[in-house]
Parts: sequence; C-alpha cells; structure tokens
Amino acid sequence: MNHPSRTRRFRLPSRAVVATTAVAFVAVLSACPALAAPNDLLARYAAEAGRAPDAARGQQWYAARHANDWSCASCHGERPTAEGRHASSKRTIAPLAPSANAKRFSDEAKVEKWFRRNCNDVLERACTPAEKADVLAWLLTLK
Repeated sequence: MNHPSRTRRFRLPSRAVVATTAVAFVAVLSACPALAAPNDLLARYAAEAGRAPDAARGQQWYAARHANDWSCASCHGERPTAEGRHASSKRTIAPLAPSANAKRFSDEAKVEKWFRRNCNDVLERACTPAEKADVLAWLLTLK
C-alpha cells in the first residue's frame, strides 16, 4: 500500500504556488534598478538624437566652458580615467570613464539622475540626447 510520507515528499507544487512564485519573481525584478551597459545607453541616446554619436564632438563638449563658466572637467577632471574633485565641495569623485570605473553608466536611473543634476549645474538646462551620446561615445574610447 501507499506510504503517506512518500506521496507527500514528491508532490508537485500547486498551480497557485507556482503562479504566486512567478508573480513574486517578476515583482522583485521590476523593483531592481534598471541595469544597462554603457553601449546600450549610447545606442538609446543616439536613437533619441536621430543621428550617430560623435566622440570628437563629445570630447570638445566635455572640456568646453558653458554657463557659470563650468565644464564637465571642472569636477570630473581633464582625464576622466582618473578621480576628479567637485569644484565646490572638493569631494573626491570616482573616475567617469567606464574603462576606469565599471560602475559608471551601468545603472540607467543613476545615469539619468546625474545627467539631469550636472547638466543643470553646468549648462543651466537639461542635456540633449545628442550631447549625452557624444560625451558617452568619447568616454567609451578612453582606455
């Protein structure tokens, strides 16, 4: 005859348990920050700009003085592969180039947060997708 403990041990989970687990898994994934590769962000910005990114233009734009006489290099330094120093607070800033800092441009929400904040400080406006694409294209060339 059937032994009661054997039939329970190999019982498959009910559909309700499988469905609940699947819903919980999707909820956990959607709560995680959107992870992206720098090249994925570059492709997205280029698509939004409607043109190919230009690394040379990105390098010029990075070094150029904008509103408030600030540039990206004011805080991130002339060499984005090295640490920078915030122009006002003097706080150390980790390297900006993805080759020197693998965390850079890997979290889309953080990338957008810092573009929004820094572009407002440096340009007194939001950066365009073309500007983001050009700068990121240049940063990706740095070794």
